[in-house]
This record gives sequence, structure tokens and C-alpha cells, in this order.
Amino acid sequence: MIAKDSYIERKLSPIIQEKLFTGKAILLMGARQTGKTTLLKFLFSGRRDLLWLNGDDPETRLLLENVSVSRWKRLIGKQKLVIIDEAQRIKNIGLKLKLVTDELPEVQVIATGSSSFELANQINEPLTGRKWEYRIFPISFSEMVAYHGWLEEKRALPHRMVFGYYPEVIHAASNEKEILTLLTDSYLYRDVLTLEKIKKPEKLVKLLQALAYQLGQEVSYHELGQIVDLDNQTVEKYIDLLEKSYVIFRLQPLSRNLRKELKTKRKIYFYDNGVRNAVIAKLQPLELRQDKGPLWENFLLSERLKHLHYGGILANRFFWRTQDQQEIDYVEERDGFFYAYEFKWNPRKKARFSTTFTGNYPVKSAEMVTPEDFEAFLGVE
Repeated sequence: MIAKDSYIERKLSPIIQEKLFTGKAILLMGARQTGKTTLLKFLFSGRRDLLWLNGDDPETRLLLENVSVSRWKRLIGKQKLVIIDEAQRIKNIGLKLKLVTDELPEVQVIATGSSSFELANQINEPLTGRKWEYRIFPISFSEMVAYHGWLEEKRALPHRMVFGYYPEVIHAASNEKEILTLLTDSYLYRDVLTLEKIKKPEKLVKLLQALAYQLGQEVSYHELGQIVDLDNQTVEKYIDLLEKSYVIFRLQPLSRNLRKELKTKRKIYFYDNGVRNAVIAKLQPLELRQDKGPLWENFLLSERLKHLHYGGILANRFFWRTQDQQEIDYVEERDGFFYAYEFKWNPRKKARFSTTFTGNYPVKSAEMVTPEDFEAFLGVE
């Protein structure tokens, strides 16, 4: 347990508190080790009306195997808050949460899960209209600014770009390499391999390494399949599973108006820079690296994703490129307008925004984001 004076306040804390006892289950999903359990323990430590259940515990899974309303009542007793950690391990968890929500409206149930594909399959239909759903990511830049100040976090930026923002890594002081290695070896693929019964886990690891080396580049499932010796359908399935277990995320090409726009290739990024670097065992200091540009792009896009989600900002997210190599790193569509961004690690480089793009889309702004002026892009004023 992390001491209270070293606890980093999460953006989701007030959001979850606001939704308590509003008649719906609260779902908190995210990769293992991103702080789901720690967040809930800090929010509700000291409450005497709390029942905490752990889906990783075989006895808990057996206890809830054939649970009925009457059994729920006996189990919960006079408690008003039920937390089910790692709920994806419990069979038919959606129906079991529905029983509590429908039949025990005075009880607030919160479920956490580290694999959205399994939890979503079990929960979406039973809990339609009965849930608040949130994702938690590794610690964000803005959360660290709130914790120890802008100047301190700005100074740590080169370090974060290499080692990332997993909570245990942040608290590991000089032990980051060992923690990241343990994280990627022990936790990263656990849910994918266990729940999907993948027959060739070494192919999954090799695919992830190929994606790490192609960071910031357009990828083709066919080309990836040739690299890792898998067919296109299996590559797409593995990428989908890695995305749904919060390891990677895809950025689709924007293609609506122009014949020469790219339509089929996509870019793939990692939710955390440290995980990306650990996957390929490349954790040397930033100043010694040749991949500063891709790391900067991955950092900005993963942090922007956190900002949009925690802020409840609805946006479609793309990159844009044409067959004749005109391109824009990142495009957001919000309320019918487009916002274009170019990412440059070197602030002295110039950003050029194609008139082909600005002339064919309702562009509200076009900005370059560099280490000198990136804070507003991440929601830090």
C-alpha cells in the first residue's frame, strides 16, 4: 500500500464519487497495475459499510458461481458498498451485477476489470442503461503536475518518455528497468493468453515487438503477418485483443473527401511509452536514442487520450495522409470542425499544414506541438 503522502490523486476520483448511489453500477476498466485497486482503496478506506471481493481469488469465484438475490442479500448484509475487483474472472458477472442493481437499489456496486473484451462481453447486454463505465490509464502528465508541480514534471519529461507512467514505475526511484520488465513479462499478456487461449503466445510477443519498432508509421496487417508468420486475420485478431486489453490503440486514417487519401493503413501506438520500450528491451536515456520523434508522438497521443477521456470530451481521432506523401500527424474532429496537429521534438523545425487538407475540410485550428508548448494540448493550463 502506498502511503497517503505519496498517493497521486487520480482524475477519476471526483467523477466516481459524483456517480455513487445514482442507481447504476460503476465499471472501472484498465490494464493491470494502472491503479484501479489503489484508487478505490484510497476513496473508500475507513468505510465500515464496504464489502470487498476479489475475482482473482478462487474462493470468491466459487462463492459467486450460482449467486441468487437471496444469497446476495445474505452475503452483503448491512453493507452499502460492494467492490468486485478483477471482475472479469467471475463467470456471468454482468447478470450478477444486474441482480444487485435491480433488486438491491440501496447498494452501490463497483466492478473493476483489466480486460475490456471479456468484461464487455459479459456486461453490456445485462447492464444496458444500468452502468457508468470509465477507463483508467497509467498516471497522466496532468496528474503528476497536480501532485508535485509543473516545473518538477517538466524536468522529468525525458525520463517519462523512456520509462512511462505506470504507478509502480513512478514510485520505483532507480528500479524502473526491473519493474517494467516484470510488468511486461508477468502482467501484460496475462488476460489475453488466459481468456482467449492463444495457441502461439510467442507470435503475440513477436507481433507486439514489430509494432513497437514501427511506432508512428503506417502499418499493414499483411506486412505484419509476413514479419511474424501469421495470416492477416490472425494478425488483426491479435491486434484487436491487445487493444482491448489496453496495451495498444489504433489511429485510423481520415478519408472522406479526396480520392488520393489513404484508406486502408492505420497507425498503432502504445498506451505507455515505458511498455513500448520494455517490449523491445530499449531503455537507454533519451539523449542517446534515435527514436525521439516517435516517442514524442506516442507520448502526446497517449496523454491526449487520457485528457479527452477524463474530461468527457467527445472527439473522433485520425491521422491524415495522401498517396503523394502529404500528411498531418494528428487530426481531431469535434462538433463538426477539424483540429490539426503536427508533433515536433525539435521546436526549431517548421510545421507545414497541407493546403489540400485545409482547403477541403472545415479546419478550425492548425498547431505545432513541441516540448516548449505542449501543456495546453494535454489539458494543463
